[in-house]
Amino acid sequence: MGQPSVPPPLLAPAPSPPQGGAGGCQVRCAGCRMILTVGPGLMEFVCPTCQLPQMLPPELMRAPNRTAPAHGIDPTKIQLPCANCKAILNVPHGLSRFACPQCGVDLAVDVSKIKNFFPPPPPPEEVNEVAIEVEREEDEGGMVGETFTDYRPPKLSIGPPHPDPIVETSSLSAVQPPEPTYNLKIKDDLESSKALSCLQIETLVYACQRHLQHLQNGARAGFFVGDGAGVGKGRTMAGLIWENWHHGRRKALWISVGSDLKFDARRDLDDVGAICIEVHALNKLPYSKLDSKSVGVREGVVFLTYSSLIASSEKGRSRLQQLVQWCGPEYDGLVIFDECHKAKNLIPEAGGQPTRTGEAVLEIQARLPEARVIYCSATGASEPRNLGYMVRLGLWGVGTSFSNFRDFLGALEKGGVGALELVAMDMKARGMYVCRTLSYKGAEFEVVEVPLEAKMMEIYKKAAGILGRLWRLYWANHQRFFRHMCMSAKVPAVVRLAKQALMENKCVVIGLQSTGEARTEEAVTKYGLELDDFISGPRELLLKFVEENYPLPEKPESLPGEESVKELQRKRHLATPGVSFKGRVRKVAKWKAASDGESDEESETDSEHESTESDDEFQICEICSSEEERKKLLQCSCCGQLVHPACLVPPMIDAVSGDWSCHSCKEKTDEYLQARHAYVAELLKRYEGAMERKSKILEIIRSLDLPNNPLDDIIDQLGGPDKVAEMTGRRGMLVRASGGKGVTYQARNTKDVTMEMVNMHEKQLFMDGKKLVAIISEAGSAGVSLQADRRVVNQKRRVHITLELPWSADRAIQQFGRTHRSNQASAPEYRLLFTNLGGERRFASIVAKRLESLGALTQGDRRAGPTLSAYNYDSTYGKRALMVMYRGIMEQDSLPVLPPGCSSEKPDTVQDFILKGKAALVSVGIVRDTVLGNGKDSGRFSGRIVDSDMHDVGRFLNRLLGLPPEIQNRLFELFVSILDLLIQNAHIEGNFDSGIVDMKANIIELQGTPKTVHVDQMSGASTVLFTFTMDRGITWEYASALLDEKQKDGLGSADDGFYESKREWLGRRHFLLAFEGSASGMYKVFRPAVGEALREMPLKELKNKYRKISSLEKARSGWEDEYEVSSKQCMHGPNCKLGDFCTVGRRLQEVNVVGGLILPVWGTIEKALSKQARQSHKRLRVVRIETTTDNQRIVGLLIPNAAVESVLHDLAWVQDIDD
Repeated sequence: MGQPSVPPPLLAPAPSPPQGGAGGCQVRCAGCRMILTVGPGLMEFVCPTCQLPQMLPPELMRAPNRTAPAHGIDPTKIQLPCANCKAILNVPHGLSRFACPQCGVDLAVDVSKIKNFFPPPPPPEEVNEVAIEVEREEDEGGMVGETFTDYRPPKLSIGPPHPDPIVETSSLSAVQPPEPTYNLKIKDDLESSKALSCLQIETLVYACQRHLQHLQNGARAGFFVGDGAGVGKGRTMAGLIWENWHHGRRKALWISVGSDLKFDARRDLDDVGAICIEVHALNKLPYSKLDSKSVGVREGVVFLTYSSLIASSEKGRSRLQQLVQWCGPEYDGLVIFDECHKAKNLIPEAGGQPTRTGEAVLEIQARLPEARVIYCSATGASEPRNLGYMVRLGLWGVGTSFSNFRDFLGALEKGGVGALELVAMDMKARGMYVCRTLSYKGAEFEVVEVPLEAKMMEIYKKAAGILGRLWRLYWANHQRFFRHMCMSAKVPAVVRLAKQALMENKCVVIGLQSTGEARTEEAVTKYGLELDDFISGPRELLLKFVEENYPLPEKPESLPGEESVKELQRKRHLATPGVSFKGRVRKVAKWKAASDGESDEESETDSEHESTESDDEFQICEICSSEEERKKLLQCSCCGQLVHPACLVPPMIDAVSGDWSCHSCKEKTDEYLQARHAYVAELLKRYEGAMERKSKILEIIRSLDLPNNPLDDIIDQLGGPDKVAEMTGRRGMLVRASGGKGVTYQARNTKDVTMEMVNMHEKQLFMDGKKLVAIISEAGSAGVSLQADRRVVNQKRRVHITLELPWSADRAIQQFGRTHRSNQASAPEYRLLFTNLGGERRFASIVAKRLESLGALTQGDRRAGPTLSAYNYDSTYGKRALMVMYRGIMEQDSLPVLPPGCSSEKPDTVQDFILKGKAALVSVGIVRDTVLGNGKDSGRFSGRIVDSDMHDVGRFLNRLLGLPPEIQNRLFELFVSILDLLIQNAHIEGNFDSGIVDMKANIIELQGTPKTVHVDQMSGASTVLFTFTMDRGITWEYASALLDEKQKDGLGSADDGFYESKREWLGRRHFLLAFEGSASGMYKVFRPAVGEALREMPLKELKNKYRKISSLEKARSGWEDEYEVSSKQCMHGPNCKLGDFCTVGRRLQEVNVVGGLILPVWGTIEKALSKQARQSHKRLRVVRIETTTDNQRIVGLLIPNAAVESVLHDLAWVQDIDD
């Protein structure tokens, strides 16, 4: 082949005369495809890389009349060769037609071919692997260090310190609230009574101060108390009511979740000294006017629940209307939305409807524009869409950068978790938000995985086997059943942990979601009040399911008795043609007499009656054909023929006409009856067979040793109701009889305690130490305090065991908050239990997701709450992993990882897994429309997975529960390993959203004075651009000291020490120090220029890329040299295409962070970043940076150096608009 292959032309020349140009041009070498610059006037040259002699293409030699300067490669554009002169052009993205500046030919970009061409593979020696590695490590950003800092009110010093350690997330603590200007009227009372701590007083001041402001739409501004569970929000609310009372605002609305909390409200008001303020429970009041003579509520606190906010009476009067009327249009008192996350779902996910509660919350705010609104919730802002009803915060709407809530939500969802954290910081800086959390210091979290016991494993397998076929239609039951099984599997562990805690002189709180009350009540109705043993929830669920849904044929009617033979004959006869006219007429007459037909039919019948009568003279015997003895003629009741009784053989003397039927008719009837008998018998056989099968299944279900209702089981094993306080929503329970034989059903309350107060009564027994185990369900525990309170008798340490993680993490946090509250003698220990069944991790995954983002807004910082993120599957990466897995199993794509239990040497193990996996997905209804193949595909399924299921991680994990444990866990492991791979790739590509990232370096200093780039009119808070210089390097002295220390302790491994890269780049090798890290075979890596790397390197990779240096002197000179060089340039060397803006592997670097108020300038910054060249620079990244000199902490958006100009330019423009 003499002709070098030319790449397919991407730029097709548009027809026009070619004009050549010289003057130095760039061409691609025909041999090694390097881009070469050829000097002006040169026609022939030799490639310096591959030594191939070659000539310029003729187009470039012709007319040396045009020159275009060569600019080098512009990294922000695509490099494409001109189809005519072969010059390499920098083409802006999206430009499709242009003229070549070199030869003037009109060109068009052929989009279809760009993919094969772009990007050009660089020659191997150009890629600096170490630089790529370092860039990857830098992009992962620093791990966030301590996530909480101790909290003290920064600008107020009234009141005693809080009784427990209180913390704030470190991102929020980087923000200062505005100056307090409001003077409390009740300040002196509070200072003498010490009823509120300095934190609570701070909330009062900022809330009252904020209530003096109005939003741009004219409504009064609202305040958001985001304090965590147990910080003492109730008492703070009472303080606010008391303060407003002193200003003559004598009415207040307090809206909460449960009517029991009214007692707490009363207690809180008494605590702050507001004994004279009455609390009226709205549900005990009539629907008439509240201030009328009959009701007489003139002032005080009206306490109501969210459900009564949407209630109305039979006559159509609504509570909402009643409240608005009581307050009056000019009302400027308090409206407190306590636990306001209950108003969520106001802005539903796509396609849903907003809830009525959410709408009512909005309406009452709209109808009382001057009201002083307080939003109060520990978990209110964990999902941005739950902010939808907080209209008085003024985060969107007139005068903000988001015209409505949808825009605001869109921006947050794009910004990821970091964005939520910024919103929290913004709200704090503007003085409308406080968010402190009880320190979880001292609280211990332990995720306890409970392996299924062998017996349980067997039951589970059987259940999955039998039921696989039954469930198809009823997935909700399927999920409930297996969820129940998972729960019961944990009972032995719960009992063990509880007994152990009691032995250690602690007390126990057990949290679960469902009490199984519905199943118990059904069983009691079915079997009576006295039973042999506790009800098994799964068993009852199955029995009921089979009873109601087992397909049975209809039960046949029994055979007709003798008396209806005539009826039969008559019916048969009616259907037989060829019967004499008279007979049929007579029959018609008989039939019609009884019927009440239409008039025309009647008349027809009448005329026929007449003809029959006049027919009398023709009556003759069919046998002897004589007309004698007409009176004695017998008529066959079926065919109607007449005979003399004497003519019959044998003669029938006393037969009565009408009852008798002739021989042929009788024969036919008997035949018919016989056939009919056989048919009915067959039906009956089928029916009985089905009944037998049904009762067999019921038998099997009864014989399956299915577990009992966990709630009753636990109470029984821990000593019965006398030892266990139960706070749940159920009305009755099963109790073991005193003799130990059998159980009886009884109501939970006694005659001294009403059903309404039974939970309060049980709580009291627990807090007084009369019972040392409490079981709480969600329904029974809203707002209940069970901590080791210093004011109660039972101050033993609480061990809080969750048997079931709630469906949503908001609830999980609420449940954790029952035992972890202010003024406690000790912090609780948490034990989160789940089984080792893949599917069950599903529930943990949901909670993890919520805990993570809960960390985010409620706690400004998502590494706040306890960490469960190892179990978060329902994320965008989870959805992607699921799709990859499904495509792999359906053989539309290859699987990116080896399935568990398979080996790459034996491809048939993979095939076998795919077959099993597909069959499993078919059996739980994820693969639909299945067809079994034949011929060469025999034994294989084909089918499809509908689009909506492709991304539905929840459905996958739910259905997974119904598979036998072995395949269930293998599928689950496959899913998780694909997920890990995707996340790892996202880290490498630099687009993994990890919330706030810590910028770490040995020396961080603020450079110059920060620039104020924007000021918020209402609160005066500003947006500021900070510039820091960072030195990330490690000196030789420090590095060698690290190694010495490691070796001195005798902990080192043989591979610890200094390494150099095996290859040279730009004439130099890279050095690093490595020693064994947290796990064996993984090494911690320190580099001279960038310090410690986040990622630990596997030994195999380390040995592959680097070699150990034995001579310390050599290591030292290499290390010091790299330390020096890296202060001025990046790892790509002096010719890096980003030039000074590149920071990869640079020891000294400049970092720009926009801090302060971010929301008002969000859009501007996002726009500026979207124009950046590098993928990792386009993302909004929230960082935290702390100066090493004076420990000043800033949290804000990182602005890549290359983008600073354009951000400032755009912000100045924002500023002009505002002025």
